[in-house]
Amino acid sequence: MSAVFPQKHLTDIAEWHRMGEAGIFPPESHMELIEGEILHMAPIGFNHAGHLNRLNRLFNRLLDDQVVISVQNPLQLDDLSEPEPDFVLLKPEASFYTTRYPTAADVLLLIEVSDTTLRFDRNQKLRLYAGHNITEYWIVNLIDDCLEIYRQPQDGDYLDKSVLSKADSLNLQALPKIQVAVSAIL
Repeated sequence: MSAVFPQKHLTDIAEWHRMGEAGIFPPESHMELIEGEILHMAPIGFNHAGHLNRLNRLFNRLLDDQVVISVQNPLQLDDLSEPEPDFVLLKPEASFYTTRYPTAADVLLLIEVSDTTLRFDRNQKLRLYAGHNITEYWIVNLIDDCLEIYRQPQDGDYLDKSVLSKADSLNLQALPKIQVAVSAIL
């Protein structure tokens, strides 16, 4: 008699959406589908929320109508992953993505604000985003009070990694004329 091992059931996007439509999860729950697994995400504290507000204000001022700004909305990466990144700059789209979810090809910049989720954002989320060729990924690191920049995705990782302080500034990769002072984020 051969051994039988339990197998993990991976949830796909279609099943994930059906669960949401059926009201299986409480409305106040904050969950994401990552590589087929349904993950309960950490509650958002006031420091995290305040930094999201700061990012929203900064990029609305800098970019006006050049992009679509998405805050904690679904991003459909493949059939098994639909994270809700904290902040995303998306390519302009006439319907503002009312007819479909944005995909990795629509992303100009993706930002996660991290305090309690720093390890997860540096590992699982980084691999997920790099594996789907998100060209620029930032982590607003609230623990170390710095901005981590990841660029040039290749084989599930980023070739270009840097850490910036409040004294630094940088230009967006997708919009090189736009310069951002790190102090305006932190």
